[in-house]
Amino acid sequence: MDHQPKFFENLSGTGKAIGVLTSGGDAQGMNAAVRAVVRMGIYVKAKVYFVYEGYQGMVDGGDNIVEVSWESVSSILQVGGTVIGSARCKSFRTREGRLQAAYNLVQRGITNLCVIGGDGSLTGANLFREEWSGLLEELAQNGKIDEEAVKKYAYLNIVGMVGSIDNDFCGTDMTIGTDSALHRIIEVVDAIMTTAQSHQRTFVLEVMGRHCGYLALVSALACGADWVFIPEYPPEEGWEDSMCVKLSENRARKKRLNIIIVAEGAIDCHNKPITSEKVKDLVVQRLGFDTRVTILGHVQRGGTPSAFDRILASRMGVEAVLALLEATPATPACVVSLSGNQAVRLPLMECVQMTQEVQKAMDEGRFVEAVRLRGRSFENNLNTYKLLSHKKPDAELPKTNFNVAVLNVGAPAAGMNAAVRAAVRVGITEGHKMFAVIDGFEGFARGKIKEISWGDVGGWTGQGGSILGTKRTLPAKYLEKIADQMRTNNINALMVIGGFEAYLGLLELSAAREKYDEFCVPMVMVPATVSNNVPGSDFSIGADTALNTITDTCDRIKQSASGTKRRVFIIETMGGYCGYLANMGALAAGADAAYIFEEQFDIRELQANVEHLTEKMKTSIQRGLVLRNENCNENYTTDFIYQLYSEEGKGVFDCRKNVLGHMQQGGAPSPFDRNFGTKISAKAMQWISKKLKETYRKGAGKVFANTDDSVCLLGMRRRNLVFQPVAELKTETDFVHRIPKEQWWLKLRPLMKILAKYKTSYDVSDSGQLEHVAMHSPKEAETGAI
Repeated sequence: MDHQPKFFENLSGTGKAIGVLTSGGDAQGMNAAVRAVVRMGIYVKAKVYFVYEGYQGMVDGGDNIVEVSWESVSSILQVGGTVIGSARCKSFRTREGRLQAAYNLVQRGITNLCVIGGDGSLTGANLFREEWSGLLEELAQNGKIDEEAVKKYAYLNIVGMVGSIDNDFCGTDMTIGTDSALHRIIEVVDAIMTTAQSHQRTFVLEVMGRHCGYLALVSALACGADWVFIPEYPPEEGWEDSMCVKLSENRARKKRLNIIIVAEGAIDCHNKPITSEKVKDLVVQRLGFDTRVTILGHVQRGGTPSAFDRILASRMGVEAVLALLEATPATPACVVSLSGNQAVRLPLMECVQMTQEVQKAMDEGRFVEAVRLRGRSFENNLNTYKLLSHKKPDAELPKTNFNVAVLNVGAPAAGMNAAVRAAVRVGITEGHKMFAVIDGFEGFARGKIKEISWGDVGGWTGQGGSILGTKRTLPAKYLEKIADQMRTNNINALMVIGGFEAYLGLLELSAAREKYDEFCVPMVMVPATVSNNVPGSDFSIGADTALNTITDTCDRIKQSASGTKRRVFIIETMGGYCGYLANMGALAAGADAAYIFEEQFDIRELQANVEHLTEKMKTSIQRGLVLRNENCNENYTTDFIYQLYSEEGKGVFDCRKNVLGHMQQGGAPSPFDRNFGTKISAKAMQWISKKLKETYRKGAGKVFANTDDSVCLLGMRRRNLVFQPVAELKTETDFVHRIPKEQWWLKLRPLMKILAKYKTSYDVSDSGQLEHVAMHSPKEAETGAI
């Protein structure tokens, strides 16, 4: 990127007043968004007001609209729901109500509104904005305000953030609260699976989503459910028979439990509702299976927000304030949202119209269109689910006579098993024979390799660690033995799921192609490591689970300090030399500082941090949190920093330290890791099939691939999944420290500092352009979005 960085220092909020409100149904992460808006607003010297109880508070005025300070939003980051309240408001739907609301805002000089809610709340905000000048004229005629005020407050700027657990808003990949709701659903499914297995039961789970099947679809994908009902994709005529056949086939295959997920708005192809009770009665009557219904209800809205939602909401909140500062009377009301891992601004009404188009398509029975309108991510989820949940009869499967081996390399990461399951099932569907290698390259050399079937990987998505076993050993010292095994088992392609060692391993194998023909086969790597330090990918499988572990632990540690005032915790995170976990963990936990290798620091900075904490202890927030990446500096160790803080903080605060260690590698995978692992691995397998066809030489009767583009890493880059030859990634890699030379998340570092009240500069070059809601072509759905 050659453009000159644009910094927000040039944007001043002096003289501006921003009102922030949450409206409609609550969602976890709303508080993180409120906190970010308040702190960013104060940071740019604007006045910030809470509007309590949504639009109702705006209409009622009085104590419902209050100016807030930095400390007002302390300790709300980890709280679910919304601390400023939300209410359905009838009066705001009337012109009188909006007139009163306008009066209340003008009284306080508020002409910038940040609305956090669903499409209804945002549509209301847009109408308010369009009527604003008319409302002020009317207030002036009624003698409520003077002409001076009409001129001074002539324009209302609106920026929306979508807070909705349903993820039903077009134009944004993830709405605030969706990831946390998935966490709640998956926790319940994991718990139900253990009891269902004991009794050989069938469970019908009803999840929220009146008009949108996102939660049902993604949780079905994340737990490997047998059947899923969603409003956008009703089952075909005669679904009752096909579902019962599928359930009894699974029982015959010794599967002890069945899980069926129903979205509350599920319908059949005649637009008649399909309820969880109806599904249960059907299973009992036709199959006689012991069947139970569990309706999750409001549990899904509750609980603490996930790390993803906190980071998403914090980024969106800061972006919303920037959008308000840059808004002119000519800019349309916009929504800040996420595309891939990039913050984008979209015209609010375009998004709302497209969201309404989906509903219209569903009402008119145009279901294929409804799925397409939901966006690439939704379509990919649906296609992947269909691919992995139903095994075709052997007679219908193609036969390619290719053998593909799957192995795990490096340290264990949550989500590896979901990736193996997807690879095996897609491979079988494509007609290959799938082989599992036990214990990485070392096991490969020892001949620990066996054929693996569709049923063998059942129930793997929710398992943590690596069921196949994984080792850090690199292949270089076993090349001959591995080549032997590849020849003996006639392996025509390799899929490696792992971290930095997997990347080094593929480089070594491709370098050995000159000597061994056996390695002249397509090879693909899927990044899986908690450290998120693999070049060529913004995310690795396992990093999200580790981040949630860190965030949960930090929450508990912060809570332990609430009784003993004035305490600072030093927490050491994993990651090798990569600061991703420390930096993002700090952002999600609301830490005061994060020391990382990528941003060198010296004793002066440590001193400044101590002074900053000393100042903080004088306010009402009497505790501090400091994260340190394990290898950020060889001399400033965790002990050193702990001792320095203890000495310098004497009499002001006391210190405790905590090394999180291997708990960051364990635990059940988060919904994001299950899904990411499943989708990225399925895509990698499809690439293998394509390469096998391209490199098969009929004459010789074998596969021969020796070009650079036949050894690739599949990574998430900004908004797309991309296959990159590992040879080309060499120039992007710092091999000494095992990290990519450039890392996208470093751009978020200033965000953490601003929210912790440090003066810093923040490059906002990437934001600021209003984009349009892209309608994608069916072709695009195949090329890459997650």
